[in-house]
Amino acid sequence: MRVVVLGAAAGGGVPQWNCNCEVCRAARDERPELRATQASVAVTADDKHWFLINASPDLRQQVIATPQLHPKTGHLRHSPIAGVILTNGEVDAVAGLLSLREGWPFTIYAHQRVLDILKSNRIFNVLDEKRVGREPIKFGEAFEPKLTDGTSSGLEVLPFAAPGKRAWYLENENDAGGGEEAGDTLGLRIADKRTGEHLYFLAACAAFTPELRQRLQGAPLIFFDGTLWKDDELIAAGLGVKTGQRMGHMAISGPDGAMAALADLGVGRKIFLHINNSNPVLLPESTERQSAERAGWQIPFDGMEITV
Repeated sequence: MRVVVLGAAAGGGVPQWNCNCEVCRAARDERPELRATQASVAVTADDKHWFLINASPDLRQQVIATPQLHPKTGHLRHSPIAGVILTNGEVDAVAGLLSLREGWPFTIYAHQRVLDILKSNRIFNVLDEKRVGREPIKFGEAFEPKLTDGTSSGLEVLPFAAPGKRAWYLENENDAGGGEEAGDTLGLRIADKRTGEHLYFLAACAAFTPELRQRLQGAPLIFFDGTLWKDDELIAAGLGVKTGQRMGHMAISGPDGAMAALADLGVGRKIFLHINNSNPVLLPESTERQSAERAGWQIPFDGMEITV
């Protein structure tokens, strides 16, 4: 099984279009290596057909930058993308679907709640359901995403509930904590059916529960929510008014943060994903990056490829 990190950043990417914080300023000017698009990965079991985990607003740019996702030579219309698996209904995860509207068949897999969100918004009708199927997935029920001709992909995906919140554009004045319903946030266990090798994907996670601890024990590879270094990071930097918890994200640092939570689980490889532009861990010279690396974590880059 191969994985390509299409985008490593949180909403807005790095640099954000209207932000002049330290990281964005550096990425925009003298340090282009810091630039990153919004979080998504692509996985394959056969090196020919790929499944996207979330469709970020930067998807068109990501496909152009990823040769593995280019049309096959000699075909007027073709794409190796066989499906998109959505882990939530946030703009960061679904807006890129609109870039896949040029008539190539693929399947969208998502919890019924997220499919209902797509159904209720008529703009997603540009994806003709006769060509772009929509398949509901359920907690605790493994499924095999299929190729466009209905044959085996060689992958097995197990969705499970992750602590989170509903998409911000669905919040209302009664949602003091962001609100949450079943299906708002999913984690995924993705396995190669032939080899049994697997990984976990949790790009959003508001808390580390005993159930998560048991599930992730000894995992060979985890992509985990790395949005903020500190819970009040946006407030302290003057970039926002919400804590990480209010946005449905654990902090990386601190006694209740991701580094502490996963420190003793025997995980083989740990990669932070969905990293916000405010997060100093993005700077290789920062003490925060050094702390993360000493704890065994990697900070990915767009285009990073991993063989599992």
